[in-house]
Amino acid sequence: MKVNYKNQTFPVIVQEDEAGGYVVINPSLEGCYSQGETIEEALKNIKEATELCLEDAKEAPKKLNNISLHLISLKSRYA
Repeated sequence: MKVNYKNQTFPVIVQEDEAGGYVVINPSLEGCYSQGETIEEALKNIKEATELCLEDAKEAPKKLNNISLHLISLKSRYA
């Protein structure tokens, strides 16, 4: 299935990797992830990975509506 993705915007999740560098995930496309030594490189790589995932997609990407980021604080029991 050829998916038209021109001018689409996707949210991505960037996490620092314990081994160094960054891992980035596109939650709109199952199995679509990449990595890079810097955040900038990881974001460049996820753009390329997203294009490849869309070319191989068997269905349209999931629409993720009303996405927001929230931080929660936990107080240590053992402080």
